[in-house]
Amino acid sequence: MRILVCISNVPDTTSKITFSNDNTVFNSNGIQYIINPYDEIALSRAVELAEGGKGTVTVINVGDASTEPTIRKALAIGADDAVRVNSQPRDAWFVANQIANYAKEQNFDLILTGRESIDYNGAQVAALLGELLNLPSVSIAKKLEIQDNNATIDREIEGGKEVLTVSLPVVVGTAEGVAEPKIPNMRGIMGARTKPLQVLEPIAVNELSNISKYESPAPRGAVKLVEDVDQLVQLLRSEAKVI
Repeated sequence: MRILVCISNVPDTTSKITFSNDNTVFNSNGIQYIINPYDEIALSRAVELAEGGKGTVTVINVGDASTEPTIRKALAIGADDAVRVNSQPRDAWFVANQIANYAKEQNFDLILTGRESIDYNGAQVAALLGELLNLPSVSIAKKLEIQDNNATIDREIEGGKEVLTVSLPVVVGTAEGVAEPKIPNMRGIMGARTKPLQVLEPIAVNELSNISKYESPAPRGAVKLVEDVDQLVQLLRSEAKVI
């Protein structure tokens, strides 16, 4: 079984986010980057499925040379090889087209993404890939099992879960529960240095969207300490106006 895992290079959640040029440009100075956590779940499940000679795992990233440490970590976790499309990821449409252009001639049995990236939270790439490759796609997968030529997927829906059986090949957007993220060991880290990393130039894609401005979340209000229940009730009524 050949598995392709799509990984994003995202800011660590502990990084302080700022913008420049009148809030039109994300300021990457001093930012620590990591594998998108949902993509890391997808990668960990792919490695589990391929263990024991049952398959191979390729990771693909759309990004410039600065993303290669993230790619090497993915190789250290257990991917067999990697592909980097040499371009800044403009939006989900651009990214999905780059990945689809590579995948369409590779005959992958399973394509995994995270449910969304933690920087833009768009949750679009899995569905776009399915459409571009003419494959079924299932998002917000909480469990993924492969048996023969079928994938059984537990999918999160509003108010419960849905269990699907889909013939391979399929695109799956994974969420928590599919696998526990793997921590690379020293052998994996050393081996990652020599695993193949192919660099491809991007294809031309029509620009369907652009970022006009970034805005930071509104600051949290000050905390007011109360001494008794009567005062709390009074504040909820007079200030918060929720009762």
